Amino acid sequence: MKVLVIGSGGREHALVWKLKKSKKVDKIFCAPGNAGMGKLAKCVNLKVENTKALVDFALRNKIGLTVVGPEVPLAKGIVNEFQRKKLKIFGPTKAAAQLESSKVFSKEFMRKHHIPTAPFKTFTMFAEAVGFCNSAQFPLVIKADGLAAGKGVIIVKNIEEATKALDDIMLSKVFGDAGTQVLIESFIVGQEVSIMAIADGKTIIPLLPSQDHKQAYEGDKGPNTGGMGAYCPTDFVTKDVMTQIMDHVLMPTIHGMAQDGIPFKGVLYAGMMLTEAGPKVLEYNARFGDPETQAVLPLLKTDLAELMLASINQTLGAFPKLNWQQGSSACITIASKGYPGRYKKGMPIKGLHDFKEENCFVFHAGTALKDRKWVTNGGRVLGITGIDKNLRLALNRAYKGVERIKFNGVMYRKDIGFRVLKPTKGKV
Repeated sequence: MKVLVIGSGGREHALVWKLKKSKKVDKIFCAPGNAGMGKLAKCVNLKVENTKALVDFALRNKIGLTVVGPEVPLAKGIVNEFQRKKLKIFGPTKAAAQLESSKVFSKEFMRKHHIPTAPFKTFTMFAEAVGFCNSAQFPLVIKADGLAAGKGVIIVKNIEEATKALDDIMLSKVFGDAGTQVLIESFIVGQEVSIMAIADGKTIIPLLPSQDHKQAYEGDKGPNTGGMGAYCPTDFVTKDVMTQIMDHVLMPTIHGMAQDGIPFKGVLYAGMMLTEAGPKVLEYNARFGDPETQAVLPLLKTDLAELMLASINQTLGAFPKLNWQQGSSACITIASKGYPGRYKKGMPIKGLHDFKEENCFVFHAGTALKDRKWVTNGGRVLGITGIDKNLRLALNRAYKGVERIKFNGVMYRKDIGFRVLKPTKGKV
């Protein structure tokens, strides 16, 4: 079977790496992919938003499975177009992808189906939003309604910060049309966890829980990013907690979407806060997380291609129990100085050509080959994943790999896992 993976980041590199191990997969194409995927797949110069060209490519090359990495093509309806041509594609339809593409849609959905989440209000007028904040209890969480590359969520501690955030989103349009509507919700406290699960419209199978680190700087300081690191599994998600998440979040979500006439297939990602009152949903994503995927998939022994096909064919109910490698994994994101703001590209990277660390994997995100030499080509440049028998050792292994990578302006958090382990000088 030929497979097409759509996207160009570290998440897509991890998907390619895992799919390459499948006995069902003969050849993998990436659109557009990145230079780091070149040894595993053939990269084709097609943009993720160019649905027609991607459909034509899949038909012409007799692609047996297409996997969508990023959220934008899902929100634009790529799955609908592939389905019209009878092509197998892993991911939700445009209507189902609204769980991610519209935070207002997802919160209203949760309210309708009694899925636990923080209290919220929505606004389309700047003055009304500011007026609400004037009488609200801080801190508050302000969210742009639409897609903002993981950066449209702002925690504000006072009315001045709230006014600036609302001005940026609604008036200055820093996130474009994503800020036409905003959602303001209560700030909830607890341990954050990412639950990615495979769904087929009626059945859902959770993957191992992971924890992401969104803020740019250590101690969860600074602006939100696409993700600066993750580890898997999270020991604080006990069997009892997972049962609560299944019973009160995952199953009600799948059943609710089916009841509303928009069955959800693909990856349902629930970003959750484990509060004293139980698990509450912070947000949904409609695809694999980044960098959670780079932490979770290295521990998965089950054939990923078979799992995805079961989702498409609605046969997850009969799918065997997932098989996992024992131990822990940790992914550290190496970024360019200035990310998530402005940063320079084209910085020569040392340490990649001869990178060899046992149980340590390199997933390329923002890299390119220039005159046969690696250079930086994005904000998040690389993800280094280490695997070992426990989290402490996995993090040490990952950081050992990180220390081999050198370029001008290299930036990474030295405290991944700090919420459960105390870091010291980049080691834990």
